[in-house]
Amino acid sequence: MDNPFSLAGKTALVAGASRGIGLAIARQIARAGARTILAARSLDKLRAGAAELNAAGHSAEALAIDVASTASIDAAVATLPDVDILINVAGTNLRKRFQDYTPAEYELIMQTNLHGIVRLTQKVGARMAERGKGGKIVMIGSLMSLLGLPYLTVYAMTKSAIAGLTRTLAAEWGRHGIQVNCIAPGFIITDLNRAMWQPPEMKHWLEGVQANTRTGTPEDIAPLAVFLSGPGSDYITGQVIAVDGGYSTTAWWPFQPQA
Repeated sequence: MDNPFSLAGKTALVAGASRGIGLAIARQIARAGARTILAARSLDKLRAGAAELNAAGHSAEALAIDVASTASIDAAVATLPDVDILINVAGTNLRKRFQDYTPAEYELIMQTNLHGIVRLTQKVGARMAERGKGGKIVMIGSLMSLLGLPYLTVYAMTKSAIAGLTRTLAAEWGRHGIQVNCIAPGFIITDLNRAMWQPPEMKHWLEGVQANTRTGTPEDIAPLAVFLSGPGSDYITGQVIAVDGGYSTTAWWPFQPQA
């Protein structure tokens, strides 16, 4: 293994690559040498991202896919080449009291964050298994894959299910040489949550609950996605790995030891 991070000769599909964490991952996957297919609903944004990567000497292309639509998933998969790496980033969120979610809101979050991901993984993963050349599947979960916070109930349901899917697929598809892992991002600032982090009390709160007191960026997630997509992670599977500044494992308190 000359370079445990090299993805040269591999083809990667990044679902949810038009912005935020998905775009950051697609950029790093392409820079690691993979032919990278950027997939999402916003084709114009995908084409711009692919053009940027191609101009820099990498290999990238755009693919329209709506993970909330079974028909869109099936049509997109039918056009795909053999995929070595599948990275499932696509997702949405709506923060409100549990009793206030409407059936339509519930269905949208479930279809986008879970049912569509399941369908896409079934289709792409089955072809990986049939090829017999192994593969990598990287799920993007959440801190809600590991613990609970209020006003995120339906989102948390989907991300908890993604963690379970990761573990069971790792067991089922390991015999095919396919590793399945999940990244659980912490408080990463994206368009989905930027407004929530504007009040100063949110950042003051963060200082008391995790070792690294800053919020994260999409670029903090991408390197792990590259590693989990490459040969260096061949003996890592079924894991949910938090990239969260220590939120899930650390805390701060005002006590100071006496000199």
